[in-house]
Amino acid sequence: MPNSAKKAAVLEVIGVTKQFRGKIAVDCVDLQVANGEFLSILGPSGCGKTTLLRLIGGLEKPDRGRLVLNGQDITNLSAHKRNVHTVFQRYALFPHMNVFDNVAFGLRCKKIHENETRSRVEEMLELANLKGQGHRAIHTLSGGEQQRIALVRALVNLPKLLLLDEPLGALDLKLRLQLQQELVAIQKRVKTTFVFVTHDQQEALNMSDRVAVMNQAKVEQIGTPNEIYEFPKTLFAASFVGGINRLDGVLRIDEGGRCICEVEGLGGFFVEPPTEYRQAGVKGLICLRPEKVTLFSRRPSTIENVVEGTIRSQSYLGTHTQFEVLIKNGGVISVFQQNTQKLAKKVFQVNDKVFMGWQASLSHFFSYQALK
Repeated sequence: MPNSAKKAAVLEVIGVTKQFRGKIAVDCVDLQVANGEFLSILGPSGCGKTTLLRLIGGLEKPDRGRLVLNGQDITNLSAHKRNVHTVFQRYALFPHMNVFDNVAFGLRCKKIHENETRSRVEEMLELANLKGQGHRAIHTLSGGEQQRIALVRALVNLPKLLLLDEPLGALDLKLRLQLQQELVAIQKRVKTTFVFVTHDQQEALNMSDRVAVMNQAKVEQIGTPNEIYEFPKTLFAASFVGGINRLDGVLRIDEGGRCICEVEGLGGFFVEPPTEYRQAGVKGLICLRPEKVTLFSRRPSTIENVVEGTIRSQSYLGTHTQFEVLIKNGGVISVFQQNTQKLAKKVFQVNDKVFMGWQASLSHFFSYQALK
């Protein structure tokens, strides 16, 4: 766990549940966010992540559970009384105000002295790389500039917690990638705790100290980006955060005590299941990331798990080439091969017979008993 997760919790979500017309949107969620941490809540549409954010921000009230901010129970506290601010995907900037007045709006509502207001606004504009541009009209700003103004308009009020509801979702890919880095840099400078909601897996992995993966109103796993991707605890976490290949089978134990998953039509593959499922007869599936598989023109002798197949299709994607390989039982295995050299001619072609290999430690085994 990263250092940020070891600090005192600035936010505690304790057994929070919320229903709308009998449908559970957030189901008994427990969550702690450390002071100064960048936590992303990741999940598909309808999983409850935005509802959870609205509960934290005071825009919704939980049916059960408690919310604690900096040691204070804020469960029944109205939104404007919480030291929490929210940045939405639609930035809600005031079109009739210039940049300076937009950023200063919250301070003026609080009757902050104008000299202090000016000082804090100028500091925020410099942080947003818009120093000396407070006179500009909102409609003259680019999408990225508007995003940064919405961010510093919230930060100028010195919130204990900043909530961000997919604030980069409306931007094109190149600008979104640029602003991901800028957002992280700003967060590290101001040391404000960020809770960031997104459905974009790469965005969450790229920006966060920790990621909370949500599915069907529950938090399935919380961990560092590395933990979420390399050591998923549930099949959903494995399949939603990155691609996976799936091979269904039944466990057996060999004479040396190693677990082998027997896959119909393919044979056995070494696996390393969780301790509670290390027994013969357990049904489950091997999950394997495409980039963990290596292609060979000949059967390798030093790789634990090998399966033969025929390349059905390939796609050149710049950093890597994606191969779809048809295997004997009718299934397809996806393989990502890194493009580490300039190749005038492709090494593997469609219809080539190939071997695919991987080490047992690079795959995951999920028991169907655990998936029920």
